[in-house]
Amino acid sequence: MFKTAITCFLAIATSFSFLLSSPPPKSFYHSLYTSTSLSDNVSISHHLHTLTRRPHVAGSEANAEAAAYVLYVFTSCNLESHIASYGVSLTYPVSRSLSLTRPPPQPPITFALRQEIYEGDPYADVADEVLPTFHGYAKSGTVIGPVVYVNYGRVEDYVTLKEMVVNVTGTVVLARYGQIFRGDIVHNAFEAGAAGALIFTDRKDSGGGSDDARWFPDDKWMPPSGVQVGSVYDGTGDPTTPGWPSSEGCERLSKEEVEKAGNVPLIPSLPISAKDGETIMRSIGGEVANEDWQGDKDAPIYRVGPGPGVVNLSYTGEYVMATIQNVIGIIPGTEEPDRLVILGNHRDAWTFGAVDPNSGTAALLEVAQRLNKLQKRGWKPRRTIVLCNWDAEEYGLIGSTEWVEENREMLASRAVAYLNIDSAVHEAGFHASATPQLDELLKQAAKQVQDPDNSSQTIYDSWTGSSNSPVIGRLGGGGSDYAAFIQHIGVPVADMSFGTGYPVYHSMYDDFIWMEKFGDPTFQRHVAAASMWGLVALQLADEEFLPFNYLSYAFELQKSTKDLENEVSGKGISLIPLFKSIEELAKAAAKIDNEKKELQKAKGWASTWKKDQYKVRELNDRLMMAERAFTDRDGLSGRPWYKHLIYAPSKHNDYGSKYFPAIDDAIEEAMKLNTAKSWHTVQHEVWRVSRAVRHASLVLNGKLT
Repeated sequence: MFKTAITCFLAIATSFSFLLSSPPPKSFYHSLYTSTSLSDNVSISHHLHTLTRRPHVAGSEANAEAAAYVLYVFTSCNLESHIASYGVSLTYPVSRSLSLTRPPPQPPITFALRQEIYEGDPYADVADEVLPTFHGYAKSGTVIGPVVYVNYGRVEDYVTLKEMVVNVTGTVVLARYGQIFRGDIVHNAFEAGAAGALIFTDRKDSGGGSDDARWFPDDKWMPPSGVQVGSVYDGTGDPTTPGWPSSEGCERLSKEEVEKAGNVPLIPSLPISAKDGETIMRSIGGEVANEDWQGDKDAPIYRVGPGPGVVNLSYTGEYVMATIQNVIGIIPGTEEPDRLVILGNHRDAWTFGAVDPNSGTAALLEVAQRLNKLQKRGWKPRRTIVLCNWDAEEYGLIGSTEWVEENREMLASRAVAYLNIDSAVHEAGFHASATPQLDELLKQAAKQVQDPDNSSQTIYDSWTGSSNSPVIGRLGGGGSDYAAFIQHIGVPVADMSFGTGYPVYHSMYDDFIWMEKFGDPTFQRHVAAASMWGLVALQLADEEFLPFNYLSYAFELQKSTKDLENEVSGKGISLIPLFKSIEELAKAAAKIDNEKKELQKAKGWASTWKKDQYKVRELNDRLMMAERAFTDRDGLSGRPWYKHLIYAPSKHNDYGSKYFPAIDDAIEEAMKLNTAKSWHTVQHEVWRVSRAVRHASLVLNGKLT
């Protein structure tokens, strides 16, 4: 009896001693991560100021200096850090000119094509380091032709012009930025028979410009001389190494082969300012454009042409083999080091890049510093966390794509999720897009982070607004570095930001002063972005069970298939296979959710739990690998790099996200041809998606057939 009492006492004492010495639960560190004691808006401001002192386009010395700064911060945060370099094909402007011949007696005009420095500009001494306004990968050449106004340059805009009996062949089109990717504007112009393309920043979309208007530096709007530059390449990764990494001594396509592949434009183009666009617009006659094609109240009347104004557009660019540098920092996991939670942002900018992308880079460095502070307090991640600072995103998501292509097999077998922030802060208002199994995780994280613009509520409160649930977008578009992860290898992804656009996008006015005055004067939005980003990463890295919910995925697919029903109504297309496979996915999602709950119950019984730990790992593997099942090795028809059959860019808008892209492409072709064979192709693509969804169900079920 006495011995039994002593034994019990010793057991209790040992347990008490263990509890006193055991580390805090992971949730303690997660709460600490978002606390004001760890966040530092002054440090974020310093990072952004340092990164944006000079223009730093990909391949430049200034961008290499920015990479060195990121590496320094990563290393000082105790991350295992290195630079992954690639030799890639980039283009830079050599010369360009633009002139306009107007009907007499008006004299011809030669445009300066220059963004103007404002009085007191603190960056005036480095303004000459900003590249002349151009389009990355634009076709070199000289074209002369009458001008036709094509609105946003979409496929439907050319349909409207055809209905108006406006012939585009041999003309130079004038399009405004706004609705689709600029590369698709140029491609659509070529398809319509145009000889060249000019793309202007319409003040209706970007503000400023009229006599009584205020623009940067007095207000947030784009100045009249401001120009949105950017790439017109609509592929992904180095165009000379499609589908394989640009490693030293690798196989490469020739310039002619690149052009033949169809991802770079075949007609010259230039970006121009609102001021120059309006000057050209005044030279266009012909029929008055539709009301929804018009500019703002102070703009001239927009007519469609062609002519009588004639432009002479000349552009010469050069292809250069440049070295780009991805900076990688790693915090090894202690229990599952072979499982990777990856965070990424790009560093290169067309000009100074205070919003795009270095608000995101500053937030990434803040995440690194906070994680280091957690480590000093005893936190260790269960799974490995990888921080990535990409290069050459602006040219075509090049740095991230080359890295994914080089590490494809390892990432496909080990990556839990990829969390992207491109531009962390444009303005107020949190936005997120994700693959659907991450929806609930994002919502729960948003409930734990204070709204930077209203301390009385959380981000979730402001994000939800008056609706029942926040709107979460999807990531089929090719707009940022998540593309290779989801669309090529099938890794779950999320993308976050405050605001979704800003007036001085891709212009020389995207500098620290704009951010300090208009984007985020207190840098609290940057703090909140880092809090959301890091908290989601911590939960993915530390939770014993991966916080994925595939019931959300099944619901999204069901909804999209119902929308698809309307598109193919009366065309003899059966969606029964797709509905059936989605139903199987919902059952598999519910089943694995129940399995998770049963394992969580068993955790209370130590002896049983020890035996069941391998089951947790196996269940997590199924949750992780289910997204891969939505990919198909053959990829999309005519676009084989895109493997994902649920999410990919629209064929005519690289920024546009499409559900079931292969089905969508087939429907578009069938609508044009309207043959039995073309509609049979639609049915084939329905079957293909159905098989992919069924494969995802099998992965979740975890049993061989």
